[in-house]
Amino acid sequence: MIINADSMQVYRELRVLTARPTPADEALVPHALYGIRSASEAGNAAWWRTEALSAMDAARKAGRIPILTGGTGLYFEALTTGLSDIPDPGADARTEARRLLTELGPAALHAGLAKVDPATAARLSPNDSQRVARAWEVWRGTGLGLAAWQNRKLPPAPWRFFAVLLDPPRDVLRQAIATRFATMLAGGAIEEVSALLAMNLDPALPAMRAHGVQEISAYLRGAVSLEEAGRRTELVTGQYTKRQATWLRHHELTAPADTEIIRSRYAGFVKLSESMTQRIFAFIQDKD
Repeated sequence: MIINADSMQVYRELRVLTARPTPADEALVPHALYGIRSASEAGNAAWWRTEALSAMDAARKAGRIPILTGGTGLYFEALTTGLSDIPDPGADARTEARRLLTELGPAALHAGLAKVDPATAARLSPNDSQRVARAWEVWRGTGLGLAAWQNRKLPPAPWRFFAVLLDPPRDVLRQAIATRFATMLAGGAIEEVSALLAMNLDPALPAMRAHGVQEISAYLRGAVSLEEAGRRTELVTGQYTKRQATWLRHHELTAPADTEIIRSRYAGFVKLSESMTQRIFAFIQDKD
């Protein structure tokens, strides 16, 4: 069973922009957690962890091997090392955090956070608007700072993991990013963003921050040309892949001791060497 571990592919309205598996792909083998959430609802790592564990258990009961795939490192970490058990801060706290972020800006909100939750503020850049707003809403809604909650972790999932990191050369990755926007347009990206905008969603929702949404939205408003929208989408996608690579290098070093990891540098992204394949099947066959 293929289980989605990408934070944007969970939204049903974002098939094209997130390059979700096609219906033909999904017909080949069972898929789970793709397009299961409305863009009007904010997904998060805690919610995904619960859904993923359920899907993994269903795969095991069906005699299948769960294969988790996606680019959201925090989701994998939520399974392999556990997750802070942070309660939902509530709609009022979220609304307040977004309002203050808009009215004051991230630096001023960070300064306010430093007064009520200095431990968390010390970990965050004043320019990291999303994390600063998240920290504020957690403190406001729960009465306890984010740093304090992060010390109360759910345990790792009761599974052994074998991680395959697809790490193509940067020039190959840059070329793939350069052609991605054209592929999105051919698949109906403009129509997809138009339908998303028609839902009149809060711009702070995760789905509204998917790569391509803001850029195509600017094109639809007449603020930029389609060419410029493509250039901006290419830029933010490239920046994101660099952050992914940095995150993976760090967490490859701090992964649990019983997690085996191999790295594939193949330019085609998905091909594994014979030795890699042998290691994977040896891991699967080892029941101890």
